[in-house]
Amino acid sequence: MAAERLEELRAGLRRLERVVVAFSGGADSAFLAWMARDTLGPAAALAATAISPSLAPEEERDCADLAVEWGLRWVSVATDELADPAYTANDGQRCAHCKSALMSVLAPLAATEGATVVLGVNVDDLGDHRPGQAVAAAAGATFPLVEAGFTKADVRSASRRLGLRTWDKPAAACLASRVPYGTPVTVGVLAEVAAAESALRRLGFRQLRVRHYGDLARVELDVDDLEAALRCRDEVVAAVQGAGYRYVTLDLEGFRSGNLNQAL
Repeated sequence: MAAERLEELRAGLRRLERVVVAFSGGADSAFLAWMARDTLGPAAALAATAISPSLAPEEERDCADLAVEWGLRWVSVATDELADPAYTANDGQRCAHCKSALMSVLAPLAATEGATVVLGVNVDDLGDHRPGQAVAAAAGATFPLVEAGFTKADVRSASRRLGLRTWDKPAAACLASRVPYGTPVTVGVLAEVAAAESALRRLGFRQLRVRHYGDLARVELDVDDLEAALRCRDEVVAAVQGAGYRYVTLDLEGFRSGNLNQAL
């Protein structure tokens, strides 16, 4: 079944002939970018990384590193979603406004390339609240992983078999996903979240989220890391307070991707 899905993905990419991959550096988009380059060749597969305050600095650097390691044809493009009041208001449609900003940059790039924009959406993503998917599709983007039936586990398994170091990379949604709906998204808020998460990674924590509640940070870690966090409590507190927060809390339920969507 795994081999069949890989071939189905390759066949779908060949039908598109030329693609621009929305390349955030996460496991899904990295796998899609590698497959596109391997299937179509670098001349027909462009990886494009959207740069804005909502992208963690580590992710931008990793995209550049992966491009060199894998021989990707790669560009970084600036997006300005924070200039849109509808985005910064942070209602339940924030993701839609974000994808609109992304496609406003990638669609013209794809037109210049004579290509189709492809996103690393997998089958599991279809069950979450992600209104941006419909916006991207309406603007001409396609989802090759969904069409080939890839789940998140499939992506990780195939990436591991192919020797891609991103196979076990922790999920890294945009930084705005750390801000509860209804709380305005600003450059300052995103910078605080990014600084706090970077500091925690330097302490050795991989899978994490710092949820922003004004001057309080709610830290989500893998359940298996909770004891380690308590053992180095002073370092964790210093790391998060050093980013600008006054209060530091540890969520005993652990890391849950997309859990702020429950408020909707």
